[in-house]
Amino acid sequence: MTAPTPQPTRTPRALVAAFVRFVVCGGGVGVASSGVLVLLHDRMPLAVANALVTVVSTVIATELHSRISFRSGRRGWGVHLQSGLTVAVSYAFTTGALLCLYAFRAEPSALVEQSVYLSASALAGVGRFALLRVVVFGERKAGRSRTGVLGRTAVAMAA
Repeated sequence: MTAPTPQPTRTPRALVAAFVRFVVCGGGVGVASSGVLVLLHDRMPLAVANALVTVVSTVIATELHSRISFRSGRRGWGVHLQSGLTVAVSYAFTTGALLCLYAFRAEPSALVEQSVYLSASALAGVGRFALLRVVVFGERKAGRSRTGVLGRTAVAMAA
């Protein structure tokens, strides 16, 4: 009797499905965050409200991405820290894109400004998806086990 072989989990279809879940979860949190920011705007300074909403929405999005987008078992503050770092990199990327635009055009039209911002956001989102999928929620190898070496569980199953 042979052990069943695991099905490959990195098929193009699985990758597209994970990306769609990532966009839906992240987009949903983004829309909700926008609404909360509007509600908080009258109660506190916008910078404070934005910082609060950013932190809370990042924690919520990380949980959703862990459970729904990537269906990972990884949990804990380390995951939230890593995810937060990807948000910081995305923020730096989109801000850099806008600063480059302003360096070339002192007063761009709203259409050009939004085009640059949304394009940079889309690129940052794809990069963030890749980092979350591979680094933050990627499958971890257990220890330094080598192929062909039987563990305690495999020996017990064989007996």
